[in-house]
Amino acid sequence: MLNEQELIRSLEQATLPQLPRKMDYAIGCVGAGFIMADCQLKAYRDIGLNPIGITSLSMEKSREVAKRYDLPKVYPGWKELLEDEQVEILDIAVPPDVQLDIVRYAVRQKHIKGILCQKPVAMSLEGAREIARLGEEAGIPIAINSNMRYDQSMRALKRALDLDVLGEPVLATIEMRAIPHWQEFLKQYPVLEIYSMGIHHVDIFRYLFGDPAKITAVCRTDPRTKFAHRDGIVQFTYQYDNDLMATSLDDVWAWPEAPAEKDIYIKWRVEGTKGMATGTIGWPLYPKHEPSTLRLTSRDYPGGWIQPQWTTAWFPDAFQGTMTSLLRAVENSEMPEISAQDNIRTIACVEACYASIREERTVRLEEILER
Repeated sequence: MLNEQELIRSLEQATLPQLPRKMDYAIGCVGAGFIMADCQLKAYRDIGLNPIGITSLSMEKSREVAKRYDLPKVYPGWKELLEDEQVEILDIAVPPDVQLDIVRYAVRQKHIKGILCQKPVAMSLEGAREIARLGEEAGIPIAINSNMRYDQSMRALKRALDLDVLGEPVLATIEMRAIPHWQEFLKQYPVLEIYSMGIHHVDIFRYLFGDPAKITAVCRTDPRTKFAHRDGIVQFTYQYDNDLMATSLDDVWAWPEAPAEKDIYIKWRVEGTKGMATGTIGWPLYPKHEPSTLRLTSRDYPGGWIQPQWTTAWFPDAFQGTMTSLLRAVENSEMPEISAQDNIRTIACVEACYASIREERTVRLEEILER
């Protein structure tokens, strides 16, 4: 067993991206919205990765982002970017219903070595399966940008679980009181919160604890969101074969607006048979740089709370992890940590949530996967 200082160092080291041996893979970027312009490209530049060009629906926006990050190439469209034989890695950040067409074209380009898709990878289980199939048949690793897996508190928590510091998990909770920005393209979909925001929590429970046996979800509309939707405020619970329960409350109402006072946060907690970990996610305070936090207590470490420290934050630093994981997969001829194949099961959990809401019952995950 590690001593306390060794444990703290191990938890802190778990938050650092694992870099590929080759750092100059040429990355071509499709999309110039917030995630690409403010998060991914900044994260890549901060650790010395090599984005070489960009395209989007707006040449003006593409040129602006290219200038900001010193990208030498701006393309009039995504096909032109994909056909550039200098591009080795494709980084897609577009609405999910557009990704499949881009991936179909990308896997036919012999110079493309790896693809990073935005999450959700698709708006259906069928779409997710198709993208995974395309990558498998072409022999091209496809990773999914489920970036909460690289939030620093989540990486440290996963390390603590793997080291058995908490014992067998008994109960896990996420309480989100935060207001996401609903992108314009979301208005065209018949579903909202679980696919666009809640999917982070749907996926993080899988990362921490594996696939659930059963899922129960309830929802209501969000009074702030004026376009038609059903799943605004959502609560869902995973139940595992070992009796673990993991539940998330996604409250996107959160603040009734001025002059009422704000109370915005994301808190999480994991209780086990030997210990407990609690923490916060700093994202709701972005663009303020607010690192997530973790503290834990365990019977194995008597004497108070153990609190590792780091200065990085989910936005933008976690986006280093999703890309470097793909690059390591490319150079080692292996599956990325968040592969398209693995992400099929995250999409299945999302679909199980919607089935539970629609049918007003608990849904077994295997019911969805067998469809």
